[in-house]
Amino acid sequence: MSEENAGRRLDHFLSAALSQYSRARLQEWIDGGRVRVDGAARKASYKLRGGERVEVEPANLKPLRAEPEEIPLDILYEDSDIIAINKPAGLVVHAGAGRDSGTLVNALLHHFQHLSTVGGDLRPGIVHRLDSGTSGVLLVARHDAAHRALAAQFADRTTEKVYLALVQGEVKSESGKVTAAIARDPVRRTRMTTRLGAGRSAYTEYRVLERFKGFTLLEVKIGTGRTHQIRVHLASAGHPIVGDTLYGAKSQPALGRPWLHALRIGFEHPSTHERVTIEAPLPPELLAWKARLD
Repeated sequence: MSEENAGRRLDHFLSAALSQYSRARLQEWIDGGRVRVDGAARKASYKLRGGERVEVEPANLKPLRAEPEEIPLDILYEDSDIIAINKPAGLVVHAGAGRDSGTLVNALLHHFQHLSTVGGDLRPGIVHRLDSGTSGVLLVARHDAAHRALAAQFADRTTEKVYLALVQGEVKSESGKVTAAIARDPVRRTRMTTRLGAGRSAYTEYRVLERFKGFTLLEVKIGTGRTHQIRVHLASAGHPIVGDTLYGAKSQPALGRPWLHALRIGFEHPSTHERVTIEAPLPPELLAWKARLD
């Protein structure tokens, strides 16, 4: 390990050096004594001096397979090819390291039993995702052919994805766009950033719908689907989403989530090839918070 890592916490160093593994997985190995510094097991908070030898003994990764759970779903649309769900904020889309229950996938398997297998045992039916704190419309594929057809549209950027976002501050222009590349923040691994000048290309455009004292309601369209894209792009423009403390917004205890909602999605139906548009109504907590500004 190079001298430039002197002073870094062990867990932060590992997250950067072994980014292919989740933080939860690395923490599990640290707790299990599978990470040694100069031959000695250390805690996650251990401060490196620089020049040490860091050894990691990976444990076998347990295979994850989603199981059905009786969790209520708000179904906006369904046919033999696709399902559209109005996802509530707080519901994680699929399981990952450290979490294998209580997700949208668990609920889908209970309600529909058979979903596409393209995404594997952990993500059956999942064509795209929404952040846990984001509510709104999300498409699910019932079989592999529908999954591939929808995935191709996302890849070709022919789907229309429209969001509503209430942001801090008064946005000056009536419309705008952000095209900064997005990368994982090397210091805070739970965040994304545009500050590195490198990363994956991303395109976000917005227009003002309503103005309030100290806040602005935006309609947002995205041409790409990067992790936290809308959140990091709007924050980089100086207007973090209300309630999104991860990206610099003030804490809003009465809200408890980012004021971000996937309002509408438009796509070509996998079988009929007709254009389909599905909308998800704003949830009560977002309507109530916005009403305070009127």
